[in-house]
Amino acid sequence: MDFWPEFLASSWGREFVAGGFGGIAGIISGYPLDTLRIRQQQHSKTGSAFNILRKIVASEGPAALYRGMAAPLASVTFQNAMVFQIYAVLSKAFDSSASANEPPSYKGVALGGVGTGALQSLMLTPVELVKIRLQLQNKRQSAESQRGPLGVAKSIFRTEGFQGMYRGFTITMLRDAPSHGFYFWTYEYMREQLHPGCRKSGQETLRTMLVAGGLAGVASWVCCYPLDVVKTRLQAQTPSLLKYSGIVDCFRKSIKEDGYRVLWRGLGTAVARAFVVNGAIFSAYEIALRCLFNNGSIQSEDTV
Repeated sequence: MDFWPEFLASSWGREFVAGGFGGIAGIISGYPLDTLRIRQQQHSKTGSAFNILRKIVASEGPAALYRGMAAPLASVTFQNAMVFQIYAVLSKAFDSSASANEPPSYKGVALGGVGTGALQSLMLTPVELVKIRLQLQNKRQSAESQRGPLGVAKSIFRTEGFQGMYRGFTITMLRDAPSHGFYFWTYEYMREQLHPGCRKSGQETLRTMLVAGGLAGVASWVCCYPLDVVKTRLQAQTPSLLKYSGIVDCFRKSIKEDGYRVLWRGLGTAVARAFVVNGAIFSAYEIALRCLFNNGSIQSEDTV
């Protein structure tokens, strides 16, 4: 019974819990746009995001935009909490010259983000695999295929084994390591530009959190988007329908069939989602952190 009070009394506990709140806010705010992105990436003749949205709502209902959300939402609290906690540790570790009371250098921030992204891939790959399989379902498919996250996960494990659950792990790591470096570096740099001195004082406004977080999300997606398109196509495969033998083969066949533009298909949707989601993530994280460190109170500077 005494574990949680003691855990929250530590810096690690507060950062962990605040990261969980950030992850939940990000999933809820951006999941419909993520569903549109996945469908744009997987199919070559789906049209614009607006057309896809209209077709999904008309043929499958608005709830289809949230299909598969239970998989990431069930794990996102722990996953995002771990991401922020790992980043806090690694960013300091890569900048040993900084004191405990000073923020890490931008170099430490970038390297800490790269390490965080690489480690996160271990947790993220199975979750995204299940999510993508669910998002690509539609009502025309047989009742057998219409299953929830646990049903899809069990089916993958039964037919493809443990290795199948980590289909796309390499491409996920290649995507997440550099993108998280850009992600955290952009956030720390932009918040300082928008509100000078806030990295030390921790007193930026909510508007600064939203804008800096949104720009960080955009930067992380733009730098790795072609890899994300390949990842989606590889993870959408099933043993009965293996179109690509690997990362290079997927790149080659995708470009041959649809041209180089295929590597950027859905970028507009992803960027719009990234701004909304990551603005929400960093705002929820920072506000939760201030509540935990200030006994539930938020300083007046944190309001718009």
